Amino acid sequence: MTAPSRQRWLILAHAFNMDGRAASQTITDKLPHLRRAGIEVVVLSGVSGTRDAVIEHHQLWPAGPAGLRFELRHVLRRRVGSGALYRSLMVLASLVLLPGMLVEKLLRPVESSWSWWLSAYLKGRALARRQPFDLIYSTGGAFAAHLAGRALKKATGIPWLAEVHDPMVMPGSSPVTAQQKMQAEVERLICTDADVAIWFTEQALASARQRHPQLGERGKMLLPGIDQPFQMLPPYHPGPKFIISHFGSLSATRHLGPIIAALEFLKDRRPDLIAKTELHVYGGPLDPVSREKLLRSPVRDCVRHFGRIEVDPHSGVSGREQILRLMRTADVLLLLHGEEPICSEYIPSKLYEYLWMERPILGIVHDNPQMAGILHSQGHVAVAPGGQGQGVAVVNGELAAALEQLFDRWRMQGLPDSGQASPYTTQAAVAKLLGWARQIDAEVAG
Repeated sequence: MTAPSRQRWLILAHAFNMDGRAASQTITDKLPHLRRAGIEVVVLSGVSGTRDAVIEHHQLWPAGPAGLRFELRHVLRRRVGSGALYRSLMVLASLVLLPGMLVEKLLRPVESSWSWWLSAYLKGRALARRQPFDLIYSTGGAFAAHLAGRALKKATGIPWLAEVHDPMVMPGSSPVTAQQKMQAEVERLICTDADVAIWFTEQALASARQRHPQLGERGKMLLPGIDQPFQMLPPYHPGPKFIISHFGSLSATRHLGPIIAALEFLKDRRPDLIAKTELHVYGGPLDPVSREKLLRSPVRDCVRHFGRIEVDPHSGVSGREQILRLMRTADVLLLLHGEEPICSEYIPSKLYEYLWMERPILGIVHDNPQMAGILHSQGHVAVAPGGQGQGVAVVNGELAAALEQLFDRWRMQGLPDSGQASPYTTQAAVAKLLGWARQIDAEVAG
């Protein structure tokens, strides 16, 4: 894997070196491969992550008061904890910033990180004057990185590569709110001005190209993947309980409702399964939908919520590494996709971690043939609910049947590791990225 030539890239990533954040992992995992390929990287990020000790890394505060308050919460919590001192300092900061925040929300009622683009632009201009860059690489996550990338390209003429993580426009809808309109405008700028624009699913790229035909062949699709997380997999040991584990955040549109409904469906039909099954949930707090369903569910005793796993202060082991090891303890890994139209253009980054674990995966996939195809091609189960009106019945029936089959295999012969390595790696993603960078380099030279 070789670079276009000895090059210097400016990477704009608002989320960077943030433990457990997908927007951070997507870029931080690429850096070792870029450096081995001879790319000198300079990173501009927000202040919420940890400063990188290997590369040139500049942490920048946003220009606006709402962003300042948001970032300050993370920085103070990391430095002083979340006790009385933290609360006192945040009250003081909020009072000082309140007038500016009110004005900002009246004039620009969008995500608080939007103003980080100005800080990144000014710092990028200063760095480029000191020593030129060959490529501006914006990645996000927060759309502020792409605004900064576009502004820097306009000011310096340096080629710009934009990597869009989640689709910016909800499929089948027109932007209504200020946030939605802003995201749509950022997508238009990317499609118009980026030398290469990357999306993470085939459908997301197709939708962006349909909205903005000027994108043409500058639009690319890239599956980010992750590299092999362990040199040697931690051993899997089946226990007395059939453990289904879910890892990741939950929301009103990505909740435990389908798996709870499937367990309830099996309660009378398969009491042996219910007696032996536990659903382990790792991540942030339970969403309102899951919480409400569990309160009145006859299978609530099957569910154990462990919350978010943070860095271990004694061993220094990151939350991400702890989570990866916990994945190896599961009999089955549960992957919840969601219920929104945007799911047709989105693949959870957790899928790529799951694929390395060699454990059976049970995925509930909403209107995304590409994601279902990845699971099926690797020998896993993908339950795909139908359209509105029949989705609940499909999930109750197909998901319950899939649970029965996995449980019976576990009880009769166990669920051994698949022994199958994942083909979706960061190394492969970076190889494609470098190929596109070579094309840009050739076009600039020509």
